[in-house]
Amino acid sequence: MEKKLYHCAAYYPELWDETFIRSDIEHMKKIGINCVRMAEFAWHFMEPEQDKIDVSFFVRVADILYENGIDSIICTPTPTPPIWITHDHPERLIVTNKGEHYIHGGRQHVCSNDAFVRERSYIIVEALAKAFANHPGVIAWQIDNEMKANNCMCQSCRRLWHKWLKDRYGTIEDLNEKWGTEVWSQAYNSFDQVVQPFVNREAHNPSLLTEYTRFSRQTLNEYAFAQADIIRKYSTAPITHDIYSGFHIDSEGLFNYLDFTSMNGYTGDDGFNKWLFDFDFYRGIRSDGRFFVTETSPNYAGAILGVGRPHRDGFLEIEALASYASGGFGFSYWHFKQHRCGSELPHGSLLSAWNKPTTGYFQAQKVEKMRKTVEKAFLSTTHEKPQIAITYSEMAREFYETEPILEGKSYFDHMFNLHNCMQNAGLNKDLLPEGAPLDDYKLLFTPFLPYVSDDFLNKAIDFVKNGGTWLIGPMTGSRGEYHTVNTDCCLGKIEQTAGVSVELYHPFSGTGAYLEAFGISAPAFLHGGALRATDSRSLGRISGGLSEGYSFLTEKSMGKGKVVLLSVMPNMFEQAGRELITRLIDHYAIGAGVSNRYRASNGTAVICRSGEGEFKRVITVINGTDREGWYELDDDAISLFSGAVCPKGICKLAPFGYDVLVVKK
Repeated sequence: MEKKLYHCAAYYPELWDETFIRSDIEHMKKIGINCVRMAEFAWHFMEPEQDKIDVSFFVRVADILYENGIDSIICTPTPTPPIWITHDHPERLIVTNKGEHYIHGGRQHVCSNDAFVRERSYIIVEALAKAFANHPGVIAWQIDNEMKANNCMCQSCRRLWHKWLKDRYGTIEDLNEKWGTEVWSQAYNSFDQVVQPFVNREAHNPSLLTEYTRFSRQTLNEYAFAQADIIRKYSTAPITHDIYSGFHIDSEGLFNYLDFTSMNGYTGDDGFNKWLFDFDFYRGIRSDGRFFVTETSPNYAGAILGVGRPHRDGFLEIEALASYASGGFGFSYWHFKQHRCGSELPHGSLLSAWNKPTTGYFQAQKVEKMRKTVEKAFLSTTHEKPQIAITYSEMAREFYETEPILEGKSYFDHMFNLHNCMQNAGLNKDLLPEGAPLDDYKLLFTPFLPYVSDDFLNKAIDFVKNGGTWLIGPMTGSRGEYHTVNTDCCLGKIEQTAGVSVELYHPFSGTGAYLEAFGISAPAFLHGGALRATDSRSLGRISGGLSEGYSFLTEKSMGKGKVVLLSVMPNMFEQAGRELITRLIDHYAIGAGVSNRYRASNGTAVICRSGEGEFKRVITVINGTDREGWYELDDDAISLFSGAVCPKGICKLAPFGYDVLVVKK
């Protein structure tokens, strides 16, 4: 890929007469589109009947685009299998946990574990890879589209499930012991007896549910990896996949096999903080800290089941600017031209179905003007690595899907609230998967991680011994690998690491318990542990409720660093709870020596980049709200947009306003 900031759109030329291509390209040039994604839903167009494969149309389109200075990302069309794959073959369709078969007509309706589906998928992928081998206009590949582990219950999955279990456990006796299947006489005598978790009269064993999710995620990744291996035989262009944070998938495993991280994000113009969360997460998955925004709506999202409100003027610019500043090297719209038919025909676009510019068209032109202004500075710098990391676990999310004890909120909701508290406190951070290295961080916050692997625990302990502060949050360590309860002590090895004993463990919401620390008293929330400090000191006390007088916050020195345990969560949906968690994190950020922080109004992001030469330090400031904001500069700086000097001190930002400042000191 060239060193540039990509300004991209999803393009579906197969839906239109070929005569439109030239006029479409003229519009792309007027907008500033320098790259398109295409072919992701075109399997039938390429192969209307089995073995009648012709991908030459897309090669011609890529040729024409390249002649006009527009690059291409080629997508494998596997999310939309043609009718001939499933007609009279219901065994190839996904089966839900209610025993219902999907049918042709949507997308991703077939099971990627079916042998025939895999065979035909790999054949069409190879045809594309051969056709585009070394094509000068192809800068990257995208595998499939928004994959998700559907926990399919078809017979193909059943056979693979039993093989997966045998490979994982070795003996059925080991599985029975690890799952505790004597409860309700659920024990099995052989692997081929282990059920798939269809909806049952009563809830299934949580070990079964969580393990089936693991199985589904791992086999889905195998499907993606096989596609990547085929492409790599013919092409040296990097490979990615476009993912949405709400979908169930092992994103860490996926992107560490592929070549770069990509994300899709759709939010209304009041959802700027959701974008910041996603940027921090997808940047943190890979150590290079770069990602590509493969989809966002240029004006509003929509389908036949509902349509969102159009973005207000300026919102698209701050989305794009925040992505580029945060480490994104590409920003792409879904989609270029409105579909004239199909379930997403109401969705916003750059160009209408009747070839007239939309509101998104004009907003994207503003994005292009901004992109050109910042490109040199951003290409000369890299996103400054935060000194704080938050552990974000896709597997933890699956534990809470199996065991929904978060009181009406999802794992993502709670993690998003924590992220938002830190954002408002001016603390830069990465959201890190469990396998990511902890080098150069000073504070690690690990909340809501039910199962803590030995690998992660040992890595965190080494981090502490080398001078880091590990803040362990509520529920962390409360479950075993196979979704069972610890029997040696409540939080397993976390208790010894933190120097505590959990004396009581129960839900705290509604019990009248309050958490008292740092001069703040906040209502206790969710499941948590009442602590006795054994090899640590207590810094926070529980008052009222069922655990009066016990600790909920402890601190232990270890090597050059500290282990801090927050065993009960303050209610972040109330003001006092937000104040307590913010004060707690801020206290330990200061103690850990976190220095790259900022002061700004709530909803204002300050994103720093650094480099050499002309652009040693570049500060992007963005007001993500519809009210006036402010930020504070420590040094004089020059605006890339106006050329004016911005003196150090408090500076104002208009609603949805932004600036990019070069610090000359």
